[in-house]
Amino acid sequence: MTTDSAPTARAAFSSPSIAKPTLLREGGGAREYNSYLLYALVAGVPYLLKRALGLSLGTYFVLAALLALPIGALTLVVHSWIVHTPTDQIGALPNQPIEAYMTILDKELKAKYHGSRKIPMEEFFERYFDGDIDLTGDALEMFEKRYDWAIFPITLNVARFFLLQWIPELLWHSKKQDETQVRDHYDRGDDFYAAFLGDRMVYTSGLIGDATRRETLEELQDNKLRDVCERVQMRAGDRHLDLGCGWGTLAAFAAKNYGTHSVGVTLGRNQTAFGNARAAAWGVADRAQLLCMDYRDTPRRPRYHRITCLEMAEHVGVRKFNEFLLQVRDMLEDDGLFYLQIAGLRGAWQYEDFSWGLFMAKYVFPGADASCPLNWVVAQLEAAGFEVRSSDTVGVHYSATLDRWYENWMQNRDQVVKSYGKRWFRIWEIFLAWSVIIARQGSSTCYQILAHKNRNAFDRGALIRQPLGYGMPSGSV
Repeated sequence: MTTDSAPTARAAFSSPSIAKPTLLREGGGAREYNSYLLYALVAGVPYLLKRALGLSLGTYFVLAALLALPIGALTLVVHSWIVHTPTDQIGALPNQPIEAYMTILDKELKAKYHGSRKIPMEEFFERYFDGDIDLTGDALEMFEKRYDWAIFPITLNVARFFLLQWIPELLWHSKKQDETQVRDHYDRGDDFYAAFLGDRMVYTSGLIGDATRRETLEELQDNKLRDVCERVQMRAGDRHLDLGCGWGTLAAFAAKNYGTHSVGVTLGRNQTAFGNARAAAWGVADRAQLLCMDYRDTPRRPRYHRITCLEMAEHVGVRKFNEFLLQVRDMLEDDGLFYLQIAGLRGAWQYEDFSWGLFMAKYVFPGADASCPLNWVVAQLEAAGFEVRSSDTVGVHYSATLDRWYENWMQNRDQVVKSYGKRWFRIWEIFLAWSVIIARQGSSTCYQILAHKNRNAFDRGALIRQPLGYGMPSGSV
């Protein structure tokens, strides 16, 4: 006799394309956070001050407005230290001592964290980058069991970075700021990025085509390049603009395989040189060109039939996002299509999500503060005059891509350390290993959004696709 039951962890992660988790664990976060307590504090603290100081009712409302954000931030900080682990767990922790995962070389740090004493994640990676900690094994395998040796509170250093760097960058996003961040990051050296991106030099999520086998990184990226071109229905002669084009692979690919006239825009000098050289090598230098400039300076006329933007819009920033979308709309032909691929965060957050997100903002993608939940992105598109035709969440595809990047990075360890030093190697080692898991579990994901101008005259029938299962035999209703 058999009964239906929930799938096991092994059955749930059966695709060889995905790095299988060795420990599935839910972290504390939004579910455990008491919003009613927050509302009570936001209302109550100013009221107590009003009563104690004999202030007017008007002053009370001013105090409430001024103190709401600090009170909210303080409750998050305190809660991150005391939050209880959710009880609906699939598996138990190994309960290994911290020494099973790392060797702490600094004596004072070792006195604080030993045996069953877990280390805050922020303190771990900072001290690992500084050389005060060594790993006892593979970083990805270690991070699969991170809840056995780490906790995810909002530490003083995290709060300081958030207040003194992240928020000012979010509020500013000048051309000079964006140029400095991009060039410090992407002009580090093409060999640095080739060490994990491989031959395609594409720094965005690939797509799994065959979930029954482990596709190569090149297959994942080729799947994505074709998918983007097909989604926007590229045709020979189309004027195509790729905003934040990176090393220009999509622009050259579209020109070579679809006959487009493609223009890529990037602030990276190295990327511009590489992309134009690749277009020449592929025989499409007359139809694929990279321009080294800020996206705000992109030539707007003649308008483009197809505009693509893959994982650059995060760097536009929350404050500039509407302005960016209005610019895209102005540059797009009335019957054109806009493809936006953008990384985002889940609304049902856990404290690990915060820890990872601020780590990424500090070390990997500075200025990428427009990584938001899907509902925010869709609302911004609609407010700017777009209609969203389709949206797909491809975080699990990103996990597979990151897994291949991590594999490449580890294979090129000696080369990277020799050229860039142990610290840079370690930063990307943690970034890639941790992100394989973050993308797989949905902490951060990636959205593929196809949009067009929301005009009465737009031919929506041109985008009709067959329903899933169309033409298959089916039973009667």
